[in-house]
Amino acid sequence: MIYEGKAITVKALEGGIVELNFDLKGESVNKFNRLTLSELRQSVDAIKADGSIKGVIVTSGKDVFIVGADITEFVENFKLPDEELVAGNLEANKIFSDFEDLSVPTVVAINGIALGGGFEMCLAGDYRVMSETAKVGLPEVKLGIYPGFGGTVRLPRVIGTDNAIEWIASSKEAKASDALKVGAVDAVVKADKLKEAALDLIKRAISGELDYKAKRQPKLEKIKLNAIEQMMAFETAKGFVAGQAGPNYPAPVEAIKTIQKAANFGRDKALEVEAAGFVKLAKTSVAESLIGLFLNDQELKKKAKHHDEIARDVKLAAVLGAGIMGGGIAYQSASKGTPILMKDIREDGIQMGLNEASKLLGKRVEKGRMTPAKMAEALNAIRPTMSYGDFGNVDIVVEAVVENPKVKAIVLAEVEGVVREDAILASNTSTISINLLAKALKRPENFVGMHFFNPVHMMPLVEVIRGEKSSEVAVATTVAYAKKMGKSPIVVNDCPGFLVNRVLFPYFGGFSKLLGFGVDFVRIDKVMEKFGWPMGPAYLSDVVGIDTGHHGRDVMAEGFPDRMAVEGKTAVDVMYDANRLGQKNGKGFYSYEMDKRGKPKKVSDPVAYELLKEVVVEQRELTDEDIINFMMIPLCLETVRCLEDGIVETAAEADMGLIYGIGFPPFRGGALRYIDSVGVAEFVALADKYADLGALYHPTAKLREMAKNGQKFFG
Repeated sequence: MIYEGKAITVKALEGGIVELNFDLKGESVNKFNRLTLSELRQSVDAIKADGSIKGVIVTSGKDVFIVGADITEFVENFKLPDEELVAGNLEANKIFSDFEDLSVPTVVAINGIALGGGFEMCLAGDYRVMSETAKVGLPEVKLGIYPGFGGTVRLPRVIGTDNAIEWIASSKEAKASDALKVGAVDAVVKADKLKEAALDLIKRAISGELDYKAKRQPKLEKIKLNAIEQMMAFETAKGFVAGQAGPNYPAPVEAIKTIQKAANFGRDKALEVEAAGFVKLAKTSVAESLIGLFLNDQELKKKAKHHDEIARDVKLAAVLGAGIMGGGIAYQSASKGTPILMKDIREDGIQMGLNEASKLLGKRVEKGRMTPAKMAEALNAIRPTMSYGDFGNVDIVVEAVVENPKVKAIVLAEVEGVVREDAILASNTSTISINLLAKALKRPENFVGMHFFNPVHMMPLVEVIRGEKSSEVAVATTVAYAKKMGKSPIVVNDCPGFLVNRVLFPYFGGFSKLLGFGVDFVRIDKVMEKFGWPMGPAYLSDVVGIDTGHHGRDVMAEGFPDRMAVEGKTAVDVMYDANRLGQKNGKGFYSYEMDKRGKPKKVSDPVAYELLKEVVVEQRELTDEDIINFMMIPLCLETVRCLEDGIVETAAEADMGLIYGIGFPPFRGGALRYIDSVGVAEFVALADKYADLGALYHPTAKLREMAKNGQKFFG
């Protein structure tokens, strides 16, 4: 053994060839943590010191190659002074460069996922051979940063500037065939032939049949584009990518600028340019929020995994109530491999559900994400029925009938009588108390809430609502089923609106107050969209449905009368009374007409302005900052209350619920991280400035205590 550590071993194979193997002990995947980097340094030094070595192949002992850097370790480094951070980055890069500069040829065998630092390790090798099932890529811009282990330097010199910009700016994960097409890898083989292929390549390089030094040379030199070609490549790319990424996500454009700045330098100077730009991005609030988001997501996955230990396997599901929502749930279940019965009392309801599932599957086929054969398989996994005939075999039933407590209670009691005693019942309700619905059931321990967001196929969040009598097995099985459907489940406790709607309605309450002060709703939409929301509150109300908002508002007012009850007519009331229900009937705050692609397009409607005059109580001159504060303060404070009331267990889950459920701006990290970014004491002082607007704007005693003690929700 030439080198043996806890993450890396280097052993002799045959004819002077050695194998550098990544296999991080105690972990299911390989990643670049401090230990792995330190051992890579020692491994490279050991190889350099051994004159008998003629070639190196790099392999992995895991199912993946290397998933990237261990962000949980490196995020602490981002707080270091700039000079220290740059120096540390260049020190790490020296390891990769020393591996690249070995006096013998190197071949990397990519057996599985190689992302971020993992792919940057591959790029430092002379040759790359890839399993046909593997994927490679540099996804760092998703974290608000860009590649920091030489990715912006080596990739453009290996696959060309245009391809490298596309891969880095879009955080593309490339399949083996795509990687081969652009020259990111030199060969693609079946998984069981990977090591054999790597050995073949290294032997050919050792014998001189392949000129590994010539292969290596372009990575050490400047990019081969003249000044005009550079200008055309980089300026066009910056303009396009800036338009796609938007002003709140600087990393993709910064990556292009870095490649451009380093284009006329050799490798070592280019790496210095990369390091300086990397540090600049690492210090931004966007990077802090997006990395926080990644860590929150990891925490969610860990919690969901815990449920797997007691969850029952769902082999057959059922949905009650077809239509758009039922069809969406059926599509999601069937397309992810769980057969599902879809029951309705009306033939046209079943047809609507089947049409919805068929339409969604058809779109996947159109985009090349599914074969027609797989589409047929998924459609066959949806079994429409108007009776309870096969319900005796069902493991979980998702009730998705009309949002009316009496109707839901009748349907749930009815289905409980025909399913197995251990079958789980889940209500897809957005506002109705799970404890209330449980009263109609003989086995309330098998009952939970399972709140899907519309449209089901696009929205990642599922709220799993635990009632007072819900068993841990029922909760765990529902979480496991949601994961199986490709969703991100969050377990919340029962209360009006649960987590997401409970937090959303105070936001709409702020919107209502702004309209009461005569602020133009189009202006409000523009300000909040600029703040980072995918759509402003007026447009969101129209998309959700004014009638849905009207009903939800009444439920919330009954549940939290001290701060959510309103006196007099509101904007939602006047729209509802005028039968302006939003997109569903073509008129709400805006009017809607179909564009060329058959999608509803919003247009200004004077009638809406006329109706809203009725709700103006006084005219106030308010700044854009006021508009943001009117809406964000109540949303953030209600999130704090949900955490304090134990509706949600952790700050991470609260923030992820808002990002996945209502499109809270990801680059701001969530409501609680937003409070942290303002400063808890500063946020409390800000809320106090708006105290005259009512109880929605009054910080809790515990938040005031946190402010006093200098505490934060994260870190």
